[in-house]
Amino acid sequence: MVFRKFLSPTLILTSSLLLAACGSDSNSNNNDSGTTPEATPTRVQDARSFAVDPATLPFKSADGTTTDAWHGVMDNGAGYRVEVPDNWNGVLVMWAHGYRGTGEELTVSNPPMRDWLIANNYAWAASSYSKNYYDVQAGIEDTNELALKFTTIAAENGRTLFAPHKTLIVGESMGGHVAAAAVEQETLSSARNQVFYDGALPLCGVVGGTHEYDYLLDVTFAAQHVADLGPDSFPADFDQAAIDAVLWNTVPSFAQQGDPTAEGLKLEAAVRVLSGGDRPVFEAGFRGGFYNVVMGTGGRDGTVNGILEKDLMGNIGTFYQLDKDPLRSAEETTFNNTILRVEGDPAANAPRAEGLRYFPEVNGQFNVPVLTLHGLGDLYVPFVHEQVYQRRAVANGSDRLLVQRAIRAPSHCDFTDKERNTAFSDLVDWVNTGIRPDGDNVLDAEKVAAATYGCDFSDPARTDFMEACTL
Repeated sequence: MVFRKFLSPTLILTSSLLLAACGSDSNSNNNDSGTTPEATPTRVQDARSFAVDPATLPFKSADGTTTDAWHGVMDNGAGYRVEVPDNWNGVLVMWAHGYRGTGEELTVSNPPMRDWLIANNYAWAASSYSKNYYDVQAGIEDTNELALKFTTIAAENGRTLFAPHKTLIVGESMGGHVAAAAVEQETLSSARNQVFYDGALPLCGVVGGTHEYDYLLDVTFAAQHVADLGPDSFPADFDQAAIDAVLWNTVPSFAQQGDPTAEGLKLEAAVRVLSGGDRPVFEAGFRGGFYNVVMGTGGRDGTVNGILEKDLMGNIGTFYQLDKDPLRSAEETTFNNTILRVEGDPAANAPRAEGLRYFPEVNGQFNVPVLTLHGLGDLYVPFVHEQVYQRRAVANGSDRLLVQRAIRAPSHCDFTDKERNTAFSDLVDWVNTGIRPDGDNVLDAEKVAAATYGCDFSDPARTDFMEACTL
């Protein structure tokens, strides 16, 4: 039942939003505290049909390598690829892809680290998942099922393999959500296909889980309100061109940086706080092309395109700051007292009687090494996810198993081969030796705001935003 009430002067509604891929932790509906599992409901997602074109699955060994490259379709309709080098080292790497949109066709991609993995004798496997949309439940179950059938697939293709002595999971963006949630205690106890991974590498990942939906709602609501163009209802129906005319002298795009007006600078200040606080490279990220992606996904559909039955997100606990001064100005007080307030339904992502939640939680409860990479300028899945993740890991005593690295990148999942490969190699060494590698402090605001923050693990060969690292 939708609950609505007036709390003068702000309207409070039940909430949510649409998500295609990701600030105060108080907004997240982290339904992990004794909620009784619900019977499986019927969702819009359950009525959708998806299929993989088998003709898109075949692939060949890279030039100069000798591997077995297998492909096929699982019983659940998910396509897959598996590659095993001749001199396999016994470690299997599961690759979890990111958001693939809302189309019916399922697709498989090779991991961006493929060449490095094969050169170092790792086997890898990747699933298309059986469903598109932001379906992390399907991403985990289908990736796990593929991992469990690894030796069977090898046997069906004429090669006898022992079970992997270690299995790791790596994913980007939504796949980072898959990778982080796959090692959570709740997942290990609830998944239909159980895989006990030895380590995880979420890259640009939605490691704050459902916090992403609150963030996207916050940004789009703030943009409307700064422009004095709403929001007046939820889900929001707004004219982005009209908003942009108020906020930008030059609207951001992937081809050029945006130039904000005085009102646009207020939104920039608000998003700075919502996305992780003062830090290098944020400005370039805010003024880049992902501004339009965030505006196109935030505050539109509380069920996240039918993944849920009920509205998920809300902004009840958000304070929107319009400048760098932490003291609340009269303008900020008025702004916060008059913006539409939306209350998420606590049961929207409740535990289920059978299997995982529809959005598997990232509670910070894990018992294996986890190493993350995150771009400082990422506006879509912002750096605040790492802060939410760290706080949850600290609360659950898992922080000793979490290493996080900031990368001086302005865009989403904008990593170099060296950054990815080094992170993976360091994760493997940690798994094998128990010696924890170095990382960045993501919670110390003074350190995060320092001009050199993110220099330690960013590729020196980067051409932009590295000047401070050479001083």
